[in-house]
Amino acid sequence: MAFWNKPKRQAKGKADSHGDEDDAERALKVVRAYHEATKHYFHRPAHGPMGMDWAIQPDAFRSYAGAECFELARVWPTDEPDYARALVEGELEHAALDRSSLSQLLFDSLSISAWKEAGESRWAVRVNPSSGNLHPTEAYLLLPAVAGLGEQAAVHHYAPLEHQLERRAELPEELWRALFAGEGADGFAIVLTSIHWREAWKYGERAFRYCQHDVGHAIAALSIACAGLGWRLKLDDNFKSADLRRLLGLSADPNPEFEAADCLLRVSPTGLVGKAPVGEDVIARFDGLDWRGSPNDLSADHEDWDAVDMAHEASQKVERGIPYGAWNRPGVAVPAVRPARSLRRVIRQRRSGISFDGKTGMPAETFFSVLESCMPREGRYPFSALPWSARIHLALFVHRVEGLTPGLYWLARDGSADQKWREVLRPEFLWQAAEGAPQNLPLQLLLPMDLKAQAAQVSCGQDIAGDGCFSLGMLADYDHSLKEYGASFYPRLFWEAGAVGQVLYLESEAVDLRSTGIGCYFDDAVHSILGLRDRNLQSLYHFTVGRAVEDTRLTSSTAYGEPGA
Repeated sequence: MAFWNKPKRQAKGKADSHGDEDDAERALKVVRAYHEATKHYFHRPAHGPMGMDWAIQPDAFRSYAGAECFELARVWPTDEPDYARALVEGELEHAALDRSSLSQLLFDSLSISAWKEAGESRWAVRVNPSSGNLHPTEAYLLLPAVAGLGEQAAVHHYAPLEHQLERRAELPEELWRALFAGEGADGFAIVLTSIHWREAWKYGERAFRYCQHDVGHAIAALSIACAGLGWRLKLDDNFKSADLRRLLGLSADPNPEFEAADCLLRVSPTGLVGKAPVGEDVIARFDGLDWRGSPNDLSADHEDWDAVDMAHEASQKVERGIPYGAWNRPGVAVPAVRPARSLRRVIRQRRSGISFDGKTGMPAETFFSVLESCMPREGRYPFSALPWSARIHLALFVHRVEGLTPGLYWLARDGSADQKWREVLRPEFLWQAAEGAPQNLPLQLLLPMDLKAQAAQVSCGQDIAGDGCFSLGMLADYDHSLKEYGASFYPRLFWEAGAVGQVLYLESEAVDLRSTGIGCYFDDAVHSILGLRDRNLQSLYHFTVGRAVEDTRLTSSTAYGEPGA
């Protein structure tokens, strides 16, 4: 496609306001074109590999040879804290920042939860899910001096295979203070990155989308792990993308295993303080640090996917500061009323369902509770981590919810009035309040109809989308968001969708069901069902919830020598 001819960069130092505006417009055109080009259609899928080249399958684990390693504790789940209570800010006491609590944080968010085997194949299942179990997301921690992890502040890489930290560079005390001024001695940061090649190896051009889903899952997993410690986590979007690379000592030179710096998350055990953008002089000092360790090669050979590279380049955040408006949250979170469940057992037992039984239903009260947990209320983990108002809404295919009419439903997660969406969606929809739904849950019945076959059909013909209790499409407030915040907000829409997906995973486990994220769906077929005539809304992610049928061909073993099955 001619579109993927990369535009020439403007010479450094030659930009003016007109040139900057042209660059912003060009970036928007690129991400919009990428989104359209990577849609699946009934008559053709998005461009991907012709087959699986197993000889070049990327290693799912990054490591840094030569870096000093610090083993972390393996902290097995107990009955406390309670799952529902932990997800409301202020409900739990703050744990002190030390090596043990850091071990707990990473064990509850990014570690291996089990090993699976089929025949001669063996693979890890992690706490944070990933498209195709390919795990493009890496995590780096910028930590103060913590007993047992070195005598001064440092940048570490988290290695989940061994559940350990690899120290990449030490930070002078004055540099640490400049980065975390005003946040207390126990504040620290986590930077997430993506290795696009891990997803592109299997999914080709659509890989950039899936990498962003995984970032959203990881943000939510870390936020919920913080909840269990009484800590708070916020995405700090003050940084340019290039700043984040420099904070980690990552090369900006393109290569097949390029590691893209996605976002910085600030963590505070005792409360968060607003933070102004960090100055260029502070960022520049990271260039001169003594960076240690060499990253391992992930593949013997690679295949280029220019579309992924261009989508990444166009969606880079090129300015410091947070552009988002007022932080609108529809109401205040309260703990869900449900039987006691261990937060950490729910976290570590999370699995993706492979197939559903096509028979099991769920009570309407449970269904409403699951949806309520997806609402980004003030003080609710993980949505308290995101600095923008909700941009992801849910179109639900209700199949087997006891006491609720099967059909198509709509849930506006920002609490917006029906009229806003009536003007966008199919004019013949009913817009009836869902029978029995709580007053503060704005769930609307659009179309009473058995849609099991249609739900499966638009999810690339996958039966699992029709065999569960319900499935859904996550619709992004697309055009308005990109016009308001620019091309860099494109991946952030996927991050929010991934965060919603992480909540659905855990909520399903908490009610003895299972769920699965679906990245393969026919984009515009979903839009056609809803009657969309423009790009106001775009489908970014699908999910399904039901009773899983266990695959007897697979065997499981525990991770890190965990006691019990």
